Amino acid sequence: MAAIIAFIIIFGILVVVHEFGHFYMAKRSGILVREFSIGMGPKLFATRKNGTTYTIRWLPLGGYVRMAGMADDESEIEAGTQATLLLDEQETVQKINTSDKVTTLNGVPFQIAKTDLQKELWIEGYESGDESELKRYSVSHDATIVESDGTEVQIAPVDVQFQSASLINRMLTNFAGPFNNFILAIVAFALFAFLNGGVPQNKAIVGTVMPNSPAQKAGLKMDDRLVKVAGKKVTTFTDFSSVIAKYPNKPVNVQVKRAKQTKSLEITPKAVKVEGQKGKVGQIGVTAGLNHSVGAKLKYGFTQSWANATQIFRILGSFLTGGFSLNKLAGPVGMYSMTTQFASQGFTMLVYFLAFLSVNLGIMNLIPIPALDGGKLVINVIEAIRGKPISPEKEGIVTLVGVGMMVVLMVLVTWNDIQRFFF
Repeated sequence: MAAIIAFIIIFGILVVVHEFGHFYMAKRSGILVREFSIGMGPKLFATRKNGTTYTIRWLPLGGYVRMAGMADDESEIEAGTQATLLLDEQETVQKINTSDKVTTLNGVPFQIAKTDLQKELWIEGYESGDESELKRYSVSHDATIVESDGTEVQIAPVDVQFQSASLINRMLTNFAGPFNNFILAIVAFALFAFLNGGVPQNKAIVGTVMPNSPAQKAGLKMDDRLVKVAGKKVTTFTDFSSVIAKYPNKPVNVQVKRAKQTKSLEITPKAVKVEGQKGKVGQIGVTAGLNHSVGAKLKYGFTQSWANATQIFRILGSFLTGGFSLNKLAGPVGMYSMTTQFASQGFTMLVYFLAFLSVNLGIMNLIPIPALDGGKLVINVIEAIRGKPISPEKEGIVTLVGVGMMVVLMVLVTWNDIQRFFF
């Protein structure tokens, strides 16, 4: 249960932070954000402020930003729809209620025939069941629609739609989601360093000694300076770990300097299976010494984010040089399995995992695949080169192909994750 809760919270934070980036920049660019949702599925709670409807939905996984004029913002009202119109004193429509879940007091019953809620802003139909007279009402620029599920959102006139913003603002809006994930990663890695008490440093000095580990049983202590391992001189903790890894279940001599005295200890590393490596490796249950300075902890947010980013780029590059492999990818099932492992190590490691995933999400969203932010940015660049936008029809086809590719890939990755982690 703890792992499930941790997974929901981590996944929710990642998506909400990502979507808030799009939301914030869209607002700054004059693009109408019709809805900002936390969660998916049926609506649990809703409130409106400054033209945006904020909703909390029942399924606590992710969320979304609904920007006016985007492909996923569909609000067409079909002919024949029964509605209730709320009019002001000038008989201009202020609200169009198409839901039977919400009652509009003092409204006019109306059967809708045609609408133009983007350019000329009018609505036509038959009032109070009288089909002998077709009536037309002007619609306010800031009028709202109560949709079938009871959610009230603002209409989307063309001047506040995504495509009406300048090219640079649209590019910034598309990039803002991944950018927010990078910011989250920096903050979370720095927070991890503070919670951890410091930043691991690559000096040949012992940090934490795990209880009941081979190191503790052999007498190794925190702040011991490592001198030699199996007769080989070591100058970094990485050197030390590399030598230890070669001796699973085999005794090895370790020389350490402690309080100006040199001690010789015999340690038998435990044989551990490490994913991605053949056979087992030796581990003795120690971590590197820590740098406790505030500057080092803050710097760790940037350096570790960059280190993770470069590792991801190497993996992506290996798809081109070493061939495609589903084992290099992870979907929701893989994320849940990893969350379980990190949750078992405590809150501090969950913060590290959040930062790690945030870097991944930011970079993966910038891959130039249609439907992802990277694909949208490519379309923006093409528009800049051509001097005019791609037609909505062609962009829709490209996006549809991208969505299809992503769905197929997600199914394959999920199935592969199930086989890897549960069989």
